[in-house]
Amino acid sequence: MAMAHSMTGFARSEGALGGFSWVWELRSVNGRGLELRFRLPSGFDALEPAFKDQAGKLLRRGNVTANLNVKREEQTRLAPDPAALEQVLALALDLTARIPGAQAPRAEALLALPGVLRPTAPEADEAAVKAQLAKVQAGFTAALQGLQTARQGEGARLADILAGQIAAIEALCARAAIEAAEQPAMQRARMLETLKALMAEIPALPEERIAQEVAVLAGKSDVREELDRLGAHIAAARALLAEGENIGRRLDFLVQEFNREANTLCSKSASVALTATGLKLKATIEQLREQVQNVE
Repeated sequence: MAMAHSMTGFARSEGALGGFSWVWELRSVNGRGLELRFRLPSGFDALEPAFKDQAGKLLRRGNVTANLNVKREEQTRLAPDPAALEQVLALALDLTARIPGAQAPRAEALLALPGVLRPTAPEADEAAVKAQLAKVQAGFTAALQGLQTARQGEGARLADILAGQIAAIEALCARAAIEAAEQPAMQRARMLETLKALMAEIPALPEERIAQEVAVLAGKSDVREELDRLGAHIAAARALLAEGENIGRRLDFLVQEFNREANTLCSKSASVALTATGLKLKATIEQLREQVQNVE
């Protein structure tokens, strides 16, 4: 059986190759659709389309942020600046020629002068660069799979919560059915009580007329149709949970239908008990709606 996925999750992957190291961090939160945002260092921007395509094949909904941090341990070397070396050598030789008995300048002395030797970065090794990019791509794959695993784990916990809330809605519907069955008798008793108070002012109504009025009130307060539809929605919600994958949007629509029937039930209620149950039903449906927002 497929499992429901949450839209929230976090994953991290890291690695190193020689003096090059990288860290991927992926975060996912709720979203109406799938939105992917990448923060990549200079030199890795060209990989973003491939990363987005890869993530789009695995994820369906959620706002996903992917951060890549890289570090390079540059092994610089010193190299002489030809122009600076020529200049200081010419000056040294000129001074040697002018000073009687002066010795010729030593090479290490000239190289020690400021500006003669300068640090230079090694030329980029094409094979090394390719290996680094391959490591970064493999790291993204690992982080993406980790994010999906995290979303699956959160989805399993979320499915348990949803199942409990659906069971609570079912129990409230059963209680509402019992309370609704008592409404016609209560309405008849209430009408007769009202008529007794008015007997001194108006003629007594025939029993048939009273029955007709009670029937009209009973029809207006009949919530069996709403309860039947709520029962169908409960069955549909459980079927979606069993289906598991990509059910968030359908669950969200179903919760709207739950809420519509609960509102109608409350508006038709003719008893304090049924109204109280209807309000509890609406509160539980709202809790269900909040959790459904997390489902992919």
